[in-house]
Order: sequence, then structure tokens, then C-alpha cells
Amino acid sequence: MIIEISHFFAILATGLFLLSGIFAVSIKNTEYVSNLISRTYSHAFLFLLISFGLYVWLAATDNFSVLYIASHSNSDLPIFYKISSIWSAHEGSMFLWIVFLALWGCLFNFNITQTNPIKSLAIGILSLIIVGFLLFLLLTSNPFQTILPIPPSNGADINPVLQDPALVIHPPTLYLGYVGFGIPFACALAFLIKGNTEIEWELIVQKWSVVAWIFLTIGITLGSWWAYYELGWGGYWFWDPVENVALMPWLAATAFIHSLSVSIKSKRLRVWTLLLSILVFSLSLFGAFIVRSGIIDSVHSFANDPERGLYLLGFISVIIITSLVLFVIRFSKIQSIIRVKRFSKESFISINNIFFGVLVFSVMLGVIYPLIYEYLFNQQISVGAPFYTAIFSPIVLIACIFLIFSIDSKWSREFKLNLMNLPIILSTTLSFLITFVFKFLYKIDDVYMNLLIFVGFLIICRYIFEIYKSISAKTFINPFSAIAHMALGLLLISISLNSVLSTERAMSIKIDETESYKDLTIYFENINLSEAYNYDAIEADLLIQTTNGESFLLSPEKRRYFTRGQITTETAIHASLLRDIYMTIGDQLDDGSWVINIQINYLIRWIWFSAILMCMAGIMLIFSKKRLRR
Repeated sequence: MIIEISHFFAILATGLFLLSGIFAVSIKNTEYVSNLISRTYSHAFLFLLISFGLYVWLAATDNFSVLYIASHSNSDLPIFYKISSIWSAHEGSMFLWIVFLALWGCLFNFNITQTNPIKSLAIGILSLIIVGFLLFLLLTSNPFQTILPIPPSNGADINPVLQDPALVIHPPTLYLGYVGFGIPFACALAFLIKGNTEIEWELIVQKWSVVAWIFLTIGITLGSWWAYYELGWGGYWFWDPVENVALMPWLAATAFIHSLSVSIKSKRLRVWTLLLSILVFSLSLFGAFIVRSGIIDSVHSFANDPERGLYLLGFISVIIITSLVLFVIRFSKIQSIIRVKRFSKESFISINNIFFGVLVFSVMLGVIYPLIYEYLFNQQISVGAPFYTAIFSPIVLIACIFLIFSIDSKWSREFKLNLMNLPIILSTTLSFLITFVFKFLYKIDDVYMNLLIFVGFLIICRYIFEIYKSISAKTFINPFSAIAHMALGLLLISISLNSVLSTERAMSIKIDETESYKDLTIYFENINLSEAYNYDAIEADLLIQTTNGESFLLSPEKRRYFTRGQITTETAIHASLLRDIYMTIGDQLDDGSWVINIQINYLIRWIWFSAILMCMAGIMLIFSKKRLRR
């Protein structure tokens, strides 16, 4: 009975969202209409939230009469895995995706005053988008289907790979980032429909955009961390197609936030800002299509149903084409007649937008070209890390060089590049010396890696000198920009050193034997058998000793889950400030030895730390804006 109530509330919410959208686009906006749209949307969200809350309750209480819950949960699971099973597969994750999209709209609805000229229209546009996705959920991906007349006594269990604490928070965080850009998208369309260039829509959406970017950054970082220790891949990024469709909106969103700051300060780059607002949300929708249409095979993908793919493709095409048509119609009105000054802050951000656009296009090409090739020639090809590395390395390098020069630039003013001023000379000299030391000590011969290390240190050194100058001479420095860009420098250094210093070896070793690798001595103590609530495991005890006298025990596992019979590999990691000792256990060979894989991964935690620093800069920016408004 509860599932029918949940289903009913979802249908009721769809109807109210539709009414909210119709009111916004078809009735002249007055105070009464604005209040009507706002309240209709609020009630629609309330009904949708009740529907989802009931669904969570059904999952938590093991109601296996619901087909989706029976297929993706189990009574032996801890409560948090029962709840996270809702977003472990297509129907439930789509439900959560829509709830989060509506949640962003609800927060926007409560925080923006009714007198705002684009609020009602933006809420209406968002409502129509939600309706489209709710119809997709109800018609092609119905999570409310039941098993009648006799439900199973237990569920089929959640995918063992997803039985991990990081997967409880990674997808929701990523979804919040994806759909959060629906707010600037809806406001941009409302601005274009209104056609009034005096409306400062950029100021309205700034904090919403930064918050969405933070969620997206955290979500991608959590996904990288989870893949590192759970999948046994041993790396932070593998250019998997679904990883790439998360990277594309992040790249576009980063460019959008930079462009947004220009439009707010000087009314320039409004064309760029509008186009990027459309691009970010369009890429988020493209990601939903890629993941849920079944046209790619990935550990991250959900569905494999042509009907779902066709619906999504059609609906997303309507959204993107409509927004681009509006953009073209209003282009002449929004185009700035004021030229951007040479070597001004705006000019550097314009160049930055071009670089980010090229990176987005490159990743898009890597994702869709294999699909087009397979469709035309019925042959599968893959685009891997060498393609992306060959494109990203030089573009990122050039973009960072422009960033270094932009530090001294001013808003709306030209300035002459002076390569001989003291901060640049000191920063360049210090960065060169540090890079030379790394090259000499670690025998780094790759030209691009050396250049990326040099540029990373140069960014950090330049900002350190700028911070010192700001403190000593009491000059202004943007602290958020400084932290975020220093984090970028740290990211470049960490990725470069990780790629050239990290090593890997697979060895066969018997119990009570010793093997050596690099500065490590590995002693295979024993194999243990253990059993948990829903799996049994083989655990290898490996005593590791380093040449400096440190010793520690690592215990990688192979697990077999009872319900599905699936076997997974669980890593064992010894983390330190500069490197991780990373081990997995493979199969037993005929001679009784076991295959043990060992990796030494350098500076991998600094990669994630740099992402955390970027998020901290964004959080500081949001709270500083609040203080300024007060």
C-alpha cells in the first residue's frame, strides 16, 4: 500500500510542476501570479519529497514487494547500505537525481524575493525540465513496480562493488553538482526570454554556481578516491567514459565561474557567460544520457534500454536546441559594444575560456568518436589515456603560463608585461632550481612532465610573493583566487610526479617466503579465512619492511558475496605523506604460490588535497559574499 501512495505523490508532484511551468510561461507575471507559481512549486516539491521519503522507508524496512528494492537490496545489509541501494542502479538513482533538481529549485524559490524580475520564469523553466524527467521516470524507468502476488523473502543484494561507505555519499554529492547548474541555466533562459539587458542575472546566480561547482568537485574527488582503493585500479583517474562525462561539466563550470566574475564586475563577456551557462547544464544532461542510455559499457553506467536512451536523447535535444535558439535570437542585444582591453583581467579570462572550451571538445571527441565509429563500421575502438594526455598536457601548460602573467593584470585596464620585475625573476629562478633538483634526483626525462612541474611551482611561488607583498605593503589580493590557483599548481606537481615516480610489480610468492621490491622487503606470513554478514574472504597477511627500519602489516582480501556469488578484490594501503604502498591479492598458482600485486604511488593524496583546497576557496568566497551583502 505504501508504494502506491509513494507512486501517487510522484504523479501528483508531476502535475503540480507542470502547472507551475504553464503559469510561468503563459500568464503575464504579476505579484499574484508570482506567488501562485512559487507556492505551486513548493507544494510540488513537498509531494515529491514525501514520495521519495516513503520510498526510502520501504528500502530501509526491507519491503521486497517493490521490484527495484528486491533487485538491489538485501535484509542482511546495514541500514546505510539499504538506503544507498536506492541510488545503486538506474531507476532509484534517477529518482534521487530528480529530487535533487527539485531541491535546488526549492532553495532558489525560498531565497530569491518575489520582486526579482526573472524568478518566476526561472522557476517555471526549471519546473518544465523536472516534468520531463519525471515523465521519463514514470513512463520508462518506473521504480514503483511491484512483485505480485507473492514477493520474495529476501532481495538480490546490492552490487558488492558498491558496498562501500564512499558510495553512500559519492553519487548524491555528484548529483547535487550536476543538477545544481540547473539554476544558472534556468536564470539564463529567463534572462534571454525577458530580453532586458539591465537585469543582473549573473549576480543572482553567482553563489548558486559556486556551490554547485563545489559539490561537483567534491563528487569527482570522492569518485576518484573510491576507484583508487575499491576497484583495485591503483590510480586516481582512468579516462573511463563515465569519468569523462563528469569531467566535461566541471571544466565548463570552471570557465563559467571565471566568466561570471567578469560579467558581474564590468558587464563584459556576457555572451561567454550565457553560452557557458547553457553548456554546463547541457553537458550535465549529456552525462545523464551517456550513463543511462546503455550506449557505453562502464563500471559506472546504469541502464541498457534503447527506449530510455531515445526518450532522453529527444528530451535533452529539445532543451539544448531551445536554449541555443534563444541565445542566437538575443545575441545582438547581449553582445557588448565595449572592447576588452589588451592584457586586462578580462582578456586573460577570455583566453582561459577558449582553453577550457578546447579541453571540453577534446574530451567530448574521445567519448563520442568510438560510438560513431562503432555505429558506422560495426567495430569497437577505444580512446585511452595517451590520447587525453597528448592533448591535455600542452593545453594545460599554455593555459597556466597565461595564468602566471594574469596575476599582475587589472580589471578593465591595460598593463604592460614586465618580465624583469623582482617577483617574476625570483619566482622563476626558485621554480627552475626546484625543478632541476627533482629532475636530477628522480631522473625525470619527460619534457612535458618537467615543464608541468616547473609551471606548478611557478604558480605557487608567484602567489606566495603576491601574498607577502599584500601583507607587507597592504596591497589587495583576491584570497579565493590565490588559494584556488595555488591548489592548481599543487595539482600539476602532484599529477606529474605521481605519473613519473609511481611503479608497479606483480610477483608470485609462497607463504613464509620473502620478496624484495625497491626499498621494500615483503614477507608473506599467512593466509586467513574470515566470514562477515554477507560474504566470506581470503585475507593475506604481508609484513612490509622498509630500508629505514619501518615495518607494517598489510592484509589485502578477495571476497565472495553469498547472494550473488560475485568475487571482489579489496586493496590494502599503507598511506604516508609522500607515497602509498598499495597491495592486492590475485589467484593461487599451481605451485601453491599466490599472485601479489604491489604498487608504490607517489603524492596521490596531494592530488585529492589540492581538490579540497579548491573547494575551500569556493566556500570562503560564498561566505565572504554573504558578509558583503550584510
